[in-house]
Parts: sequence; structure tokens; C-alpha cells
Amino acid sequence: MPSVARSSRISPSTKIREERPADALRAANPTLASLRRSASNCKACDLWKTGTQTVFGEGSPTAKIMLVGEQPGDQEDLAGHPFVGPAGRLLDEALVEARINRDEVYVTNVVKHFKWSPAERGKRRIHKKPRYSEIHACRPWLDAELNAVKPQVLVCLGATAAQSLLGRDFSVARQRGQLIQSELAPNVLATVHPSSILRAPDHGSRQLQMKEFVRDLIKVADTLKGEKPRR
Repeated sequence: MPSVARSSRISPSTKIREERPADALRAANPTLASLRRSASNCKACDLWKTGTQTVFGEGSPTAKIMLVGEQPGDQEDLAGHPFVGPAGRLLDEALVEARINRDEVYVTNVVKHFKWSPAERGKRRIHKKPRYSEIHACRPWLDAELNAVKPQVLVCLGATAAQSLLGRDFSVARQRGQLIQSELAPNVLATVHPSSILRAPDHGSRQLQMKEFVRDLIKVADTLKGEKPRR
């Protein structure tokens, strides 16, 4: 099993006390509900100024699978729920094909606010990649989610999530679908973010990328069952 250097993990009981006095993060065993309430007031970085609201993770508190993306998109920012836009709908399709029940999965992002810039024309809000400082500021919330849920399989969706959790040298292109040794969860792997499939140049490319994405999720399902991953 390949091993990667584990990025430094911020302790909710230390670092977070200096930057934002969130009661839930100070608690010994915070619940997801208390974390969500506290995160709604988070001002650890400037993204709260332009985001509509904090978009915290959602799903079963005893989920065996946790999916972590980059950040909420335009529709997620407005709705206040993760993965409800076009990428979320594609994720739902892929989970169905992989025979994974989304109701039994916990979904979240490394950054909890939508980072965007206005389009040159019209009123569209264009996604912008979060900076390292913004990812770092949000990390205690993700660590707290991991501590609360304790998933058996952690899946990083896309390069931002993978490099945030597995180190800056991690390459999704080279290491997607591989089980990675990490203290974050018993089983950790990375795959593409579903939004990348939506950006495929044509229908054929999109179908192929979707097939590969489903194959990675099938490996997640097989790993959870303790079965040898199907090819």
C-alpha cells in the first residue's frame, strides 16, 4: 500500500482557540450538530464576507464513507447544502452505479464557503480555487468532522482535497484509486472531483471519465465490504 507524508493536522483544542473561540471545537467530543452551529459563525478567513452562508458537511453521523471535495459551488452556497448542484447530481448518479447509498455517506468540503469572482458579463459567479491560507483556516472543521464521523473509507474528490489531506506532492492523476496509508482513516483514496467530468470536451470523453469515476467508487464499496476490488 503506497504511503504519503501526512500533512500537519491542526488540533481543535489548541490552534482553533487562538483563531476563533468556537465552543463546539473546544468540546471533548463535539457532535456534528454542534459543529455545524458553530461553523455557521466562522470568520477565520475572509470568504465569509462574500459567501452567502457556511456550507457544512451533511450525512449520517455514523457513515462508513466520507467524501471530501474542494468547496461548495454557486448552488450549494445558495441552498446551504453540499453537492446539490450539477456536480452533486453527477455524484449521485455515480454512487447509484457503484451501489453506494448516499444516505449512508457523509459529504463535505475542505473549505466551507464559496469562493467566487463576478463574470465579466451577466450576474454569474465564477468559481475560484481557494488559497492555501483559506484551506488552512478551514482545516479544524474538517478535522472535527473526521473525528466525529470516524469513517472507514475516506475519499478525496479532486486535487485540492487530496493535497490538503495527503500532502502537496500528492498527484490524483498518478495515484487515483490507490489505497493510501494514512492516520486519517483506515482506508483512504483519491479520485477526481465530479465537476471535472462535467468539463469534458465531448460526450464520449464524459462517458469515459464517468466510467472511470464509477470504477473508483466501486473500489470504495468493495473495500468497505472487505472484498478484493473489482477491475
